[in-house]
Amino acid sequence: MKQIELISEINRLRHEKNAVIMAHYYQMPEIQDIADFTGDSLALAQEAQKTSADIIVLAGVNFMGETAKILNPAKKVLVPDINAGCSLADSCPAEKFAEFIAQHSDYKVVTYVNTTAEVKALSDICATSTNAKKIIEQLPENEKIIFAPDKNLGNYINSVTGRNMLLWNGACHVHEQFSVERLLDLKNAYPNAKVLAHPECKNVVLMLADFIGSTQALLNYATQSNEKQFLIATESGILHQMQKLNPEKEFIPVPPIDSTCGCNDCKYMRLNTLEKIYNSLLTEQPEILVNEEIRKKAVKPIEKMLKMSV
Repeated sequence: MKQIELISEINRLRHEKNAVIMAHYYQMPEIQDIADFTGDSLALAQEAQKTSADIIVLAGVNFMGETAKILNPAKKVLVPDINAGCSLADSCPAEKFAEFIAQHSDYKVVTYVNTTAEVKALSDICATSTNAKKIIEQLPENEKIIFAPDKNLGNYINSVTGRNMLLWNGACHVHEQFSVERLLDLKNAYPNAKVLAHPECKNVVLMLADFIGSTQALLNYATQSNEKQFLIATESGILHQMQKLNPEKEFIPVPPIDSTCGCNDCKYMRLNTLEKIYNSLLTEQPEILVNEEIRKKAVKPIEKMLKMSV
């Protein structure tokens, strides 16, 4: 089926079934363009909480589908490709994390939304890169805090809040792989360009950044800035939105260490395609299901996060 036919069929099915398509900024451009809503992890969670659709198609990775299902137990939540996992979520297995928490029972547990439903169920509060600083600053200064799973984001939040959170040793395969050497080469090639970096990047990359922020914050900065050139150290999918909103500006992706191309892509995010979105709407599969006992526990830290993000 040609792309134009796929889009036509997707539009027909979503209207017939009262379905909404939500896409993360790291999806391919054609998926972002057909989505009813496009955003980062926090925005997708907020949108999932208030949607009136009967079916949510979450074009992202599985933990995002789980978050939508946790917030909407009566709705059907679909993901285009059930194999769209997350290296960061995988770095924090629930069984090992439960043991870690048991060893530090007097700590408040704050987990990134890039985790499984089972890990969320073990948590006191969830957070995203957009709101992590705000959430940590709302906790008492003497509060003992476990932050998981992203050690790079945790280190960054420690540095900007003055906290000393206990960090789980996890990381995102995309943000771990940016090449400092190639970033320095790009800075030499584009001396006037501003470096925008996601806080999941290693500290050596963050030290070279002019601005550090979540995916949404990077997009906002690029849009509001008077500068014309930017070096982008996050998953390359966001460049599509940056270019759409700022056609007169130039956005150059910072490449990973081992790559023949210039982009740093999430292999899991890129598993989703228009054809898979069409098939998921047609068959209403793959469906995300969350054990009800787990869901009841996991919804509490997510709802707390959403309240603390206002």
